[in-house]
Amino acid sequence: MNILVCITHVPDTTSKIAFTDNNTKFDKNGVQFIIGPYDDYALARAVELKEASGGKITVLNVGEAETEPTIRKALAIGADEAIRVNAFPSDSFFVANQIAAIAKEGNYDLILMGRESIDFNGGQVHGMVGEMLGIPSLSPVMSLDIDGTKAKISREIEGGKEYIELDLPFVAGCQEPIAEWKIPNMRGIMSARTKPLNVVEPSDNTVQSEVQNFELPPAKGAVKMVDAENVGELVNLLKNEAKVI
Repeated sequence: MNILVCITHVPDTTSKIAFTDNNTKFDKNGVQFIIGPYDDYALARAVELKEASGGKITVLNVGEAETEPTIRKALAIGADEAIRVNAFPSDSFFVANQIAAIAKEGNYDLILMGRESIDFNGGQVHGMVGEMLGIPSLSPVMSLDIDGTKAKISREIEGGKEYIELDLPFVAGCQEPIAEWKIPNMRGIMSARTKPLNVVEPSDNTVQSEVQNFELPPAKGAVKMVDAENVGELVNLLKNEAKVI
């Protein structure tokens, strides 16, 4: 099986976020970057499928040279090769367009990615890629099993779960509990250094949107402590000040 796993290069969830140039650019100074957590689930499931049935895993990232350590980590986890589209991921359409162009050339049986990135949380790329390729796209995929050329998946829907059987190929936006995150071992880290990482230029530079400015959420207000025995005061504050009851 030939699997393409698309990964994002995003700030660690514990990073302190700040902006520069009059709040028009993200300040990367001192920020630790990681594989997108939902992409980590997709990669982990791809590795499990490869271990069970054989095949090849290619990881794909749309990003500039600074993303290569993140890509190498994906190779250390179990991917066989990597592709980096040498461009800043301007918006969802641009990223989806690059992924679709690579997918058309690679003849992949399965395209996996996270249900969304944790920087912009758009959750749009998998649907766009599916439309561009003319194949099904499903998200959020919580379980995935492959039997020959057919797949069985489950996903959350409003009020319950949905179970679907479909033919390969398709695009899946993954989330827990599809697999458990994998930590690269020393052998994987060493082998990742020699695995191929191919850098290609973008197939198209069309961008459909642009960021005007960023804005941090308002600072948290002071906390009011209420004695555990004083239920009346708590109810009064919740009703008349917080206005949540």
